[in-house]
Amino acid sequence: MNVRDELVGIVGPEWVFDHPEKLRAYAEDYSISSLSMPSYVAQPQNSEEVRDIVQLANLSRVPVVPCSSGIHFNGDTIPIEGGIVLDLRRMNRILNIDERNRAARIEAGVTWPQLQHELERHNLMALNPLFPHPLKSVLTSHLEREPMLIPKFEYADALLTMEVILPNGELFRTGSACVQGAPDKSVSDGVHPEGPGLGWWRLLQGAQGTMGVVTWANIKVEMKPGVNKTFLIPFEAITDTADFIYKVQRRMLGEECLLLNNFNLASILAENWPEDFEALRQTLPPWTVILVLAGGWRRPEEKIEYEEEALREIALDLHITNLPPLLPGMPELEKELPEILRWAWPAEKTFWKFRFKGSCQDLFFYTVLEKISAFTEAIKQTALKFAYPIQDIGFYIQPVERARACHYECSFYYNPENEEEVQKIRELFYEVAETLISMEAFFTRPYQGLADMVYDRAASYAIALKKVKRWLDPNNIMSPGRLCF
Repeated sequence: MNVRDELVGIVGPEWVFDHPEKLRAYAEDYSISSLSMPSYVAQPQNSEEVRDIVQLANLSRVPVVPCSSGIHFNGDTIPIEGGIVLDLRRMNRILNIDERNRAARIEAGVTWPQLQHELERHNLMALNPLFPHPLKSVLTSHLEREPMLIPKFEYADALLTMEVILPNGELFRTGSACVQGAPDKSVSDGVHPEGPGLGWWRLLQGAQGTMGVVTWANIKVEMKPGVNKTFLIPFEAITDTADFIYKVQRRMLGEECLLLNNFNLASILAENWPEDFEALRQTLPPWTVILVLAGGWRRPEEKIEYEEEALREIALDLHITNLPPLLPGMPELEKELPEILRWAWPAEKTFWKFRFKGSCQDLFFYTVLEKISAFTEAIKQTALKFAYPIQDIGFYIQPVERARACHYECSFYYNPENEEEVQKIRELFYEVAETLISMEAFFTRPYQGLADMVYDRAASYAIALKKVKRWLDPNNIMSPGRLCF
């Protein structure tokens, strides 16, 4: 029996695809990665079917590339050596909402809108990144370590425990999800990511499907605030933003806190495209810190009052005279923005990163706030070498862990139908990356060609990863051709 027939026997004929037109959708994504076709696509509906497919791949020595979102941006799910794409989107059940302990157990295919609508019924909210695409898997975002908008220490990582099918086909559960009776009858409820003993979940996070297939996970969620007050603090220069954010976070003020340049903020706020966008990018300040003060369900107004008082003390100390809660011409934004930030991008609107030219290539890394000005200038200077308009670069800085560090992201927008433009962006992307690495940018998620650039500079680390990969995946069937990324 051939591989296709075996797959049909596992998931059924309607969930196996090998027609070129169907396969093409999995051969590329919204990135500058090269196209590569899979041989088959299989869509399992439970962990047992995932396990059977992985075991089949081991017997047949056929590569397996797992994916769980309906859209991809970084080339990490393109099957560079062909084989089976394991599409987990049918596994989209919300298995449990634990209100008391503020956790949710979800399958790999659950999207951000799906989770957010369900949490709304329980007066809870998800810990989400900046406007995720409505087709994006929640679990994918957390496994990819996308930064959350609330820079608290306890939200730095929303993953708790998980179930994984290892590359040899064995089922494994991490942390307290491994105890007898989990996940349905255990008093531990699978909420502790570490132990007993080592925290194995770290091998799976950031591994991009090279160390196993995560089928479900427990994740942190939070009570929805009862009252919010938003501040949009304008800055003319990025050099002035670091001290402000440091002081705000050191005093543990607010919930959502992020920094956007006028291009990205205009892309998000524009209702009528392109008229509103062009007007906003001209009138918005070069940089805006968005800070949301929020109160829970006990005396929320008092909490916001003392946090606002502390915020104004910081502004006075830094000689910031303008601390407005709104933008000119947008009087309702202050009330609407907290709710907007806590949801995925609306499905009925063109995704905000696709509005300008149809696609964009993001470059992101971790650094400290005092270095963001130097990185911004280096990016702009490199862009000028390629005649890329610096006013068309999107910048997004997300403090993490109370601004102990920050996620730095720049976006180069381009027309994906113009091959000359795609090639230009590809060359610009890698030259900017080389420049930033030389300036000590720390790439924690080096996708595509970045992996070689990063791992070449960390030889002992790469050697250790290869040893772990050989141990977990002796037949090298799980996303071969990649070393965790």
